[in-house]
Amino acid sequence: MDPLFSPPLHRQRHQFVIDFVKMNKPKKVVDLGCSECRLLKNLKFCREIELLVGVDLNGATIRKKMHGLAPISTDYLQPGYDQLRIELYQGSVTQKDTRLRGFDLVTSIELIEHLHLADVELFSEVVFGYMTPAAVIVSTPNSEFNPLFPGLAGFRHSDHKFEWTRAEFQSWALKVCLEYGYEVEFTGVGQAPPGEQERVGFCSQIGVFHRLGERDGCNRLFGDDAEDLLSYTLLYSINYPSLQDNNILRRVLVSEVVYWAEKLKRRWMEEKTGARDGAFTLCHTEEGGEERVSEGHMDMEEKQTACGGEMKSPVQKCGRSLSEDEGEEYKEVFWTNGQEQQESCTSPRCVSVPLAVLWSCCPKVSALGGSLSNLRHLLMDDPEVKLSEDGSAVLVYNQEQDQEDEEDHSDLEDSGYAEATQCSHSAVDEEEWEAVRS
Repeated sequence: MDPLFSPPLHRQRHQFVIDFVKMNKPKKVVDLGCSECRLLKNLKFCREIELLVGVDLNGATIRKKMHGLAPISTDYLQPGYDQLRIELYQGSVTQKDTRLRGFDLVTSIELIEHLHLADVELFSEVVFGYMTPAAVIVSTPNSEFNPLFPGLAGFRHSDHKFEWTRAEFQSWALKVCLEYGYEVEFTGVGQAPPGEQERVGFCSQIGVFHRLGERDGCNRLFGDDAEDLLSYTLLYSINYPSLQDNNILRRVLVSEVVYWAEKLKRRWMEEKTGARDGAFTLCHTEEGGEERVSEGHMDMEEKQTACGGEMKSPVQKCGRSLSEDEGEEYKEVFWTNGQEQQESCTSPRCVSVPLAVLWSCCPKVSALGGSLSNLRHLLMDDPEVKLSEDGSAVLVYNQEQDQEDEEDHSDLEDSGYAEATQCSHSAVDEEEWEAVRS
């Protein structure tokens, strides 16, 4: 029947559910009669949903299509903040299963017409009386629309046991509301041709049920103290990667910190010879870009950067900060041991990037870290990140310089380079960090 409609009728039904989810934001959703899982594949992109369940009597169909619900590579590379678990069950909608009670939304899209009328009564008891969801969406063919289909004789599908008129569907829905404490709104999808809508209605009629609050005895048929019933067979379950998982959060945070620290180090090394006083601030402007501010050309007001506070030597060499005291001669120095200094006009072996700078320059780092102290805590003991001795900065090594020094390994050992990793630096104190963050 779909070729008569644009978009196809099944997509219109699914879009109706998606729009309802976006508006009402249910966290737990189950699709009864999920078949090939098409609706579930669309609903998994709705961030509000934390638990998405599909149930179908045909286990073979589920097994054939279930892997299409698995996370893809980008879900692991760029996990979101929201949690999502997907479960697929084989079972009949006429049977009770404790795991499906208390959902926010139950959908039954073109399902009940496949049931015998006696089973429709069981369906009503299970869904509305036992599962007691906050909302239910039921769609079913409208038989009054059938004469508009050319060449159609009988039902729209060979497996249909009945097809209701609008009056028959509304009679069933209102009876359900009266018996189980719901209210219902009637609508549909699949518009009739101009001038025919009032006479024949929608091609697929839809009832949207809402539970009328908490009622005494809403589970009177089965009782809240009844034993757990596990009638369905779990065929598939998967947890999507989420930043609420501390291990995933740490992995993504470390990746961002390493990337931005290296980026700031490279930018500093590329531009340092052109900076009059050898110090500049990298931060995001209001437009979302980056800017460099040379301290040698700023007054006190200009030193208030877009990051929200005055920054002193935002990128520092291991052992000391780049300050105005270095003067116009711009002699680059880094510690090689506890007592000596060695000039390195082009390539220091170690650059110290304060966490406060990473915090101000990378919104994702600040969002993932939560706070500067928590950021430092998350980075501690991670093998991919080397922090300064006081934990206030990330130490980034110049790999090119290391490769040059490999040819003279003995000189490297004598230089005390290993001690450079333990050197202290003039870090931004907590008060300045808070000023930058604000």
